[in-house]
Amino acid sequence: MTQTITSTGTAETTQAGHAPGRKRDSSRDDALCQAALELLADVGYDRLTIDAVAARAGAGKATCYRRWAGKAELVVDAIGRMKAALELPDTGTLRGDLVALTCHFHDPEDTFRTEVQAGLVSGLVRDAKLREVFAEQFIAPRKKVFRTVFERAIERGEIAPVPNYELISDIVPSMAFHRMIMTGRTPDATFIQKILDQIVLPLVTAPNQGGTQSPAPSPTESPTKTRTLSS
Repeated sequence: MTQTITSTGTAETTQAGHAPGRKRDSSRDDALCQAALELLADVGYDRLTIDAVAARAGAGKATCYRRWAGKAELVVDAIGRMKAALELPDTGTLRGDLVALTCHFHDPEDTFRTEVQAGLVSGLVRDAKLREVFAEQFIAPRKKVFRTVFERAIERGEIAPVPNYELISDIVPSMAFHRMIMTGRTPDATFIQKILDQIVLPLVTAPNQGGTQSPAPSPTESPTKTRTLSS
């Protein structure tokens, strides 16, 4: 069997007798993703290479390219595996669902995860391809879940329609990243619940959160106020 890397970065198998549809070894995927995370923590995204990932995992470079199109796809997949699986909660309340979605952060003393996230942030700042893949494969599915949670709360009558799902759903991860950068520690569940209870929930339950204007004063109120001000 002969494998080559094409100009587009994909691996080709030239052995005629290779059986199509062979089941992929998931343990090999796990080893490669773990190697990517370790390198992300050690050297950051900019200095991470497919060659280095393959070498650390004891695999060939072509093995990586059979699984991922490039470095960005590999890193985003590895980050997704490190994070808790995102499932659509159904606790019956908006707060319960938001807690279930956001309060799965790991022990703030887990320095490895903090270093991995720091390496990712530096890459997101500098690499447009990483931002694109991260937005498409990691952020977009999570925003879809948040939108469903808000829509269910609207159907239950807990809140009025929310016109700015994008902004609201960005609050928790944005503040979590800020906390990590400023303190070097991953936020714990207590910190996340404060964001929910003191910022997110007050915003979506405020009377005018939907951008509606307060009712105009009635004709009988306006003259009274005018006379009071001019007296």
